[in-house]
Amino acid sequence: MSANTTRTNWAWGILGWLVAAVLFFPIFWITITSFKTEQGAYSPSLIFMPTLESFRDVFARSNYMAFALNSIYISLGSTLVCFLLAIPAAYKMSFFPTPKTQSTLLWMLSTKMMPAVGVLVPIYLMFKTVGLLDSVPGLIFIYTLMNLPIAVWMSYTYFCEVPAAILEAARIDGASLWDELWHVLRPMALPGLSSTALLLIILSWNEAFWSINLTSAKAAPLTVFIASYSSPEGLFWAKLSAASVLAVAPILVMGWLTQKQLVRGLTFGAVK
Repeated sequence: MSANTTRTNWAWGILGWLVAAVLFFPIFWITITSFKTEQGAYSPSLIFMPTLESFRDVFARSNYMAFALNSIYISLGSTLVCFLLAIPAAYKMSFFPTPKTQSTLLWMLSTKMMPAVGVLVPIYLMFKTVGLLDSVPGLIFIYTLMNLPIAVWMSYTYFCEVPAAILEAARIDGASLWDELWHVLRPMALPGLSSTALLLIILSWNEAFWSINLTSAKAAPLTVFIASYSSPEGLFWAKLSAASVLAVAPILVMGWLTQKQLVRGLTFGAVK
């Protein structure tokens, strides 16, 4: 290996560590702030006496498990509904494309470019009319609409990597549509579908705009739990940090445990 190649590898390695440090710093800072007192939270010092006071106050003030369970129900529910709608659509567009398939995909993706605040008032009024305000089904519905274009696009991409001849052979052998989807297509596209599911769960878990505007108490997820620590009197940084740590910890742990599957799925079909 030449000296120039070695220096290039070192440079890229250092750059990678710097980018990782910049991305990780907010999590690090929120975590250490959560273990400070409310007075000490305004100090940038890394030397302090750790305390669980903020965590005790958070648990005393709020029912954390109620918010966490709402986040779990909404994230898993919206992901499941997304898959039920996205997989048939992606299957049709992947293996039976029409001249309008690409236009349809682009149109679906273009809906993600619309500012959510632009449709807040009509969505709010419709939810109020049908009784979906402050309800778990209501948030599952809106999160499904929000994530469905991503689910269709990613599933479509993964299905396109599966040779159509394999499905044709299955049909010749007498496989039904269900057999094609479950016994042939699912195992071959499983890495990609798994990464899609993980991404949809993360997006739903972190969504704040709709949850804050469409819920108040009964169906409020962890994003509302965090926002409740902002008040007219100001921000309580230590308690806000403790609430943030409690909200992001489950999804961080899930991401850490499933990182290999996520990377495998995101690179599925990248190398022929």
